[in-house]
Amino acid sequence: MEFKNLYRTVKFLTSAAYLDQAPPDQGFEVAFVGRSNSGKSSAINAICEQKSLSRTSKTPGRTQLINFFGLDSQRRLVDLPGYGYAAASLALQRRWQDSMTDYLTYRQCLQGLILLMDIRHPLTDYDLNLIHWCTTRPIQIHILLTKADKLKKGPALVQSKKVQQHLNQLSIPIAITVQTFSAMKRYGIESVCSVLDKWLQV
Repeated sequence: MEFKNLYRTVKFLTSAAYLDQAPPDQGFEVAFVGRSNSGKSSAINAICEQKSLSRTSKTPGRTQLINFFGLDSQRRLVDLPGYGYAAASLALQRRWQDSMTDYLTYRQCLQGLILLMDIRHPLTDYDLNLIHWCTTRPIQIHILLTKADKLKKGPALVQSKKVQQHLNQLSIPIAITVQTFSAMKRYGIESVCSVLDKWLQV
């Protein structure tokens, strides 16, 4: 069956510094999260086939608010602030962390997380801390190993298997899946869209 990308019609809804500024907590949401240099904004734009839906920058830490994008009145994609950007002030890092923690803790319509990691530097302490924290709710996770075009196909697949094996050894009581992804080469879009379709029940 021919792949039909439903996310081409996603539109920006609003930005929120705090959870009480978010859209009503109803329907279905999937959030994108990752380190500031993981290629999160580029991945969102590639998945939605839009050049500037999510702002990209060569400067890490560009996403400073929780950004909501609507597929329809009941289904949304959410771009969370990047973490691990040491050059930001401590006060700003703390605000990002607090807003993201509130979202992940209290947002009842959240169906799952797309966790982005640079395929060359996966499973950092920040990533593992987030994964372990998500087990308390629990929240299902799908990992995108981004910038896969930086490696040849063989080494990229080996890296993907290593990440999955490492996660299996952690005995985490939540569902975590892993795939390779390249926004530049548009590789892996169909796979992640199938995850979004399932979680958003489209």
